[in-house]
Amino acid sequence: MPALLTDTPTLTGDLVQLRPVTARDVGRLHALMRDPEVGRLTGSVHDDAEAGRDPWTVVQLQEVYARWARDTDRLVWTVVERSTGQVAGEAVLLDHDPGNASIGFRIWLGGSRDRGLGTEATRLAVGHAFEVLGLHRVELEVYAFNPRARRVYEKVGFVLEGTKREALRYADGWVDCHVMGILAREWSRPLDPGSPAPGTTPPPPAR
Repeated sequence: MPALLTDTPTLTGDLVQLRPVTARDVGRLHALMRDPEVGRLTGSVHDDAEAGRDPWTVVQLQEVYARWARDTDRLVWTVVERSTGQVAGEAVLLDHDPGNASIGFRIWLGGSRDRGLGTEATRLAVGHAFEVLGLHRVELEVYAFNPRARRVYEKVGFVLEGTKREALRYADGWVDCHVMGILAREWSRPLDPGSPAPGTTPPPPAR
């Protein structure tokens, strides 16, 4: 299994393509990280004043992605919108636990909301975890002030498993963090009414 986490594959859907991060992607990713919503919803900042600031320089971010590319416990993808060819964000399978056949997932998109990109990117990554890596479990965390992301994860099949109360300090308050997971046996179920399960081909229309 670890060998499968040394080479990042390209995964292609109808709306997005997940591909390895290249050096020329980093400038665009750096710009997208300035979206205040990215910092806030990922819990990377602690107040509105911090949101939109550059956590890294482009050179530092290049070093981060180069280091991640060498790691054997994660797969890091650039999310590319196929209709425009533009980089839209990042998706990651991380913290691989081979003993328990589990892995974590995270995703962020900048300026590309409400177009189905996040849903498809999540399905591609989770499908790879189950169908190619043969894992048993994928889990993630989502903050309570991000109900849009939670609806995406539920659509893909993630189930709320618990809440870490007041896990994030933001401005003058505290925000709960929801823990969600999906198991391999749950991945085989249809996700949306009338939609085929991931990895299957829909039947031809009736004639």
